[in-house]
Amino acid sequence: MSRASITKAHQKIQELSWEPTFVEPVDKYPTDYTFEKAPKKDPLKQVLRSYFPMEEEKDNRVFGAMDGAIRGNMFRQVQERWMEWQKLFLSIIPFPEISAARAMPLAINAVPNPEVHNGLAIQMIDEVRHSTIQMNLKRLYMQHYIDPAGFDITEKGFANCYAGTIGRQFGEGFITGDAITAANVYLTIVAETAFTNVLFVAMPGEAAANGDYLLPTVFHSVQSDESRHISNGYSIILMALADERNRQLLERDLRYAWWNNHAVVDAAIGTFIEYGTKDRRKDRESYAEMWRRWIYDDYYRSYLVPLEKYGLTIPHDLVEEAWNRIINKGYIHEVAQFFATGWFANYWRIDGMDDDDFEWFEHKYPGWYDKYGKWWERYRDYSVKNGHKPIAFEPGAEYEYPHRCWTCMVPALIREDIVVDEVDGQVRTYCSETCHWTDKVAFRPEYEGRQTPAMGRLSGQREWETLHHGKDVAEVMQESGFVRDDGHTLVPQPHLDLDPKKMWTLDEAKGITLQSPNVLLNAMSPEEREQHIAHYRAGGPAGRPAPEGASA
Repeated sequence: MSRASITKAHQKIQELSWEPTFVEPVDKYPTDYTFEKAPKKDPLKQVLRSYFPMEEEKDNRVFGAMDGAIRGNMFRQVQERWMEWQKLFLSIIPFPEISAARAMPLAINAVPNPEVHNGLAIQMIDEVRHSTIQMNLKRLYMQHYIDPAGFDITEKGFANCYAGTIGRQFGEGFITGDAITAANVYLTIVAETAFTNVLFVAMPGEAAANGDYLLPTVFHSVQSDESRHISNGYSIILMALADERNRQLLERDLRYAWWNNHAVVDAAIGTFIEYGTKDRRKDRESYAEMWRRWIYDDYYRSYLVPLEKYGLTIPHDLVEEAWNRIINKGYIHEVAQFFATGWFANYWRIDGMDDDDFEWFEHKYPGWYDKYGKWWERYRDYSVKNGHKPIAFEPGAEYEYPHRCWTCMVPALIREDIVVDEVDGQVRTYCSETCHWTDKVAFRPEYEGRQTPAMGRLSGQREWETLHHGKDVAEVMQESGFVRDDGHTLVPQPHLDLDPKKMWTLDEAKGITLQSPNVLLNAMSPEEREQHIAHYRAGGPAGRPAPEGASA
């Protein structure tokens, strides 16, 4: 097909987009943004002739690699520590992918540009394809990995475990509230343009280092579509900037979108890369080094900062604080420790750290051992089944179970940064001032004197601990489906040993009552609450309770 013919085909497709004159259109996906002055030109026209053949070739390579992995006996060489964390990762990631596909109608409805509609429609096809090949990858792992338990219940497990609430609020952010906030700024401008670098580039690199050559094939195939998605987002943000009324909303949304992506993606991917690997070469990049290169330099300095030329205020302070939390406040290490502490509430096995891990962490993060090393030694001791409780319920572990952040759902692990406020008649805790601002200020029907009826709300039963408050831990495990086929042995384990005599069972979980920190907090008097939070804020690092009198 000639170039002229491609142009004609592109123009013809635009004619399929039309507005009826005989009925008032229903604003199905509302937005507070305005586009009356927006230009009607797409900066990056889709090349229709090449898209479907290209995607077919990519799929052929992906499924060919899956066949090669089976024939090459990959599943007898891959590190178990790595594969266990994939039970969580591969249960989470198809959800935001399919949420991204569902987000495209929101953006199409909100943006009056037939050319951009073409790009968004193709992006929807991309996102469906991504979730499909990721689900196929998970199915292959389930069929061939030495311990399929967990892979076989990932969708149910994701909905029921203590990490699922974090992943759900992240993916549902693509499809709730203001259409432009959700489908453009939060999804395309920040999540896809910035954080897919560590998600779909850094993760595959670590997978290969652990003997998993299949995940890189699948996720590099996914990442190769992101350039189109980035162009969709950039097109829409330029259209929004053409109208001065949108500036206030864009600046609000950039702050919310940046911080929530950092809070969730860095927590999850940082943990997988740093604590799910057995590759402890000293010249391997740490997650902090990857983040500095791919997010700080490649996204923030090369993409976000240039938007200032359009008069947009960029959240420089939040970018710097995200970096500060990673490099100085131990954010990734706190999250990994929280996951390991709650191993009983999931569906994968969490390996403890050993001397090789300690040496690598100390090399990459000087001072790590003094903060976290002793706790990981206790985790290794408590992983042995010898009559004690899971580590979360043992006073000797010296770990105070954390409050959840109402906004991002990641617990308030950097304890000095916790914020407490009564919002919508409930005492809520937040991991940071920004998450507090998101709930109390940004996600409201009015913002800085402007009516914002399309903005969403952070409501409902959001906290995992609150849903199970007062229940016996064994009951929670059975209700959640975290028990193996024998009806007795737990799917999760605090070690990788599959010897039946060493695996934890329902017997070790019985008689332990699960309590929600938020329920207990709301039951306190104002004076008791103030004292409790002061003591909590003085605790840490590594979840250590504050010494008596430290908060006075």
